[in-house]
Amino acid sequence: MKSISLTIMLLVWTFIFAQNTAENPEKKFAFEGSVDVYHRSNFTAPNDTDQIAPATSFVDTAGFSLGMGNIIACFEKGKVGAVADLVFGPRGEAASTTVLNQLFAFYNISESTKLTFGKFNTFLGYEVISPVGNFNYSTSYLFSSGPFSHTGIKVDFTLSEDFSLMLGVFNQTDVTEFNPDGSYAVGAQLGYGDQYFNLLYDDAGLGFEVDYTGGFDATEDFFIGINAAYANNESEGFYGVDLYPQYTLSEAFSLGLRGEYFQTQSDFVVDDTSVFAVTLTGSYKVDNLIIKPELRLDSGSEDIFIDTDLIAAKSLGSFVVAAIYKF
Repeated sequence: MKSISLTIMLLVWTFIFAQNTAENPEKKFAFEGSVDVYHRSNFTAPNDTDQIAPATSFVDTAGFSLGMGNIIACFEKGKVGAVADLVFGPRGEAASTTVLNQLFAFYNISESTKLTFGKFNTFLGYEVISPVGNFNYSTSYLFSSGPFSHTGIKVDFTLSEDFSLMLGVFNQTDVTEFNPDGSYAVGAQLGYGDQYFNLLYDDAGLGFEVDYTGGFDATEDFFIGINAAYANNESEGFYGVDLYPQYTLSEAFSLGLRGEYFQTQSDFVVDDTSVFAVTLTGSYKVDNLIIKPELRLDSGSEDIFIDTDLIAAKSLGSFVVAAIYKF
């Protein structure tokens, strides 16, 4: 019922602001979103049991399944504005907990300084919640182990043509609807071109995380993305690195590979688990529709998966084909 009410409110809000924008050209209104669906199958494990999938992937169920619907509305007038980003479906609910993926107001104090207040997706990591923003359809271990969103206040500074800086204060990591105990997290991001060095300290939750996200064009058609992170809260944590080589074969078709090494750390586990995962994804575009076939192989240092005989196994192979439409 709450989801239906929010949808109706958004549609009404969209109509009102669109009408006001037409009457007042100084106002800017943007409306966009996406929908995605997929089919998933294991070839080293059964497909008649739910959740036999990499715990990180957001592509959890076998057969035909739903990803999420995403509706984003942005209104801006002068130096101020607001964004409402709603998500519906399993992928959005897993990452956002509620339909309010992002909900924030912003104030462009000057051409080089922007203040944002509310709930917004995290600044750490290479991947994002919406599949529109990722080359691979399934997500990495680094992505799902770090924060998804923050609620708080941040200030973005454009220091020069190449350098940028963000400073922020937030509630506990992924505690985005309220503050349960009065504790806060602090974060910072230093950017140089398309390279970003990120820091987050959350004593009551994730602990300390340092993250590097970036990439470079090896050639006009060949891009290599990089993500490396380390996190620890004194009793447990993780570290890992992802490489994202992507090659454009034509205007319509590209190939991308994600190679990942991920290691957990815990004072409560004698032998911490490591995972090496390779994901090969194709991306075929037809106007605003993207078809993504994807082959994924996960290999763990421990028996963290099961095989076709329902026996614990160290590896899992799976195949996904997804359809994503952006409007």
